[in-house]
Amino acid sequence: MSRGRIVLAMSGGVDSSVAAHLLVQQNYDVVGVFMRHGEKSSAACELDSGKPNPLLPILQGRLDHKQGCCSASDAADARRVADKLGIPFYALDLEEDFRRIVDYFVDEYHQGRTPNPCVQCNNWLKFGRLFDYADAVGASHVATGHYARMVESDDPENPFELHRGLDDSKDQAYVLTGIQRSLLSRMMLPVGGFHKSEIRQMAADIGLRVADKKDSQEICFVTSGKHAQFIREKSPVSTAGEIITSDGKVVGQHEGIEGFTIGQRKGIRVAMGSPYFVTAIDPKSRRVTIGTHSELGRSWLIAKEANFLADFPMNESVEAEVQIRYNSSPQSANVTRLSEDEFRVDFHEASFGVSPGQLAGIFRGSRALGCGWIQTTG
Repeated sequence: MSRGRIVLAMSGGVDSSVAAHLLVQQNYDVVGVFMRHGEKSSAACELDSGKPNPLLPILQGRLDHKQGCCSASDAADARRVADKLGIPFYALDLEEDFRRIVDYFVDEYHQGRTPNPCVQCNNWLKFGRLFDYADAVGASHVATGHYARMVESDDPENPFELHRGLDDSKDQAYVLTGIQRSLLSRMMLPVGGFHKSEIRQMAADIGLRVADKKDSQEICFVTSGKHAQFIREKSPVSTAGEIITSDGKVVGQHEGIEGFTIGQRKGIRVAMGSPYFVTAIDPKSRRVTIGTHSELGRSWLIAKEANFLADFPMNESVEAEVQIRYNSSPQSANVTRLSEDEFRVDFHEASFGVSPGQLAGIFRGSRALGCGWIQTTG
């Protein structure tokens, strides 16, 4: 007898494919869903028989053939896995919804901030729209192939906690910290208790063609990997300006502030005789400030649009670790909740590369306590 219906986001990669296998093995009624948000074309994915797949809307492969979660080849990989496991597979057309993420991405760079579209995709689509779809098909949970874990707690009102994945090198709990606390009890993360090598071996053992498929590295809608070029194509208004040092000296010109992020060293194209980094971006003057590594150090930050996954008393300092970027290590800090959706972080030691627009994820050990979007630093 089935243990219940689960909607699983299938990207065509090895992680979500093995997640499907694990859920089927646990006797769940799995419904595979591919979120389509690419451009339309005249070519449709086909079934192995060569006939058009009636469950898939028209898709377009990416012209540069990069790995990505929204290409036709990825949809075909996901569908083959679903066929092999004997589970239904559908593609949801979320192109209109996804425009919100693209608009956010472009606008943040124009504001001199560094966006994180993958986090917003999780918040708005994977654990937003997919829950709407789950409700529509009578599914109790939404599952993904993220490397993070759901752990049962002793709190009857909040029975589940979000924790880091077992594989430190692949952990993705940071990008899930924006999920509403009320939804944690309906999330399933089947691969979070495994190492990546185990997942690949599992895929090979059951004969999945995606066992050796490379992980996606680029933002899925920036197919060229060139963020600034993408933004200029979407919004051709020039943001070109001057490159200055912290004392106001003009040392160069730039083509647009969208080409820079706090902490950046490469691509500045200004010879200073020693390493210099982007330390500030002013969208009004369109000036990009560069400085030495020591000038990057920040002792505090303010984050807004907070999402708390644990109880935080108002105006009380809480010891925690704060992660300021996806690939950065968490740093010891005091976190103080200032309002319903705002908190302050005071680092125990200077933090380098703190960038407005990025997510500040709060952890204690492996447990995720919440997050907020970095607004100001000092």
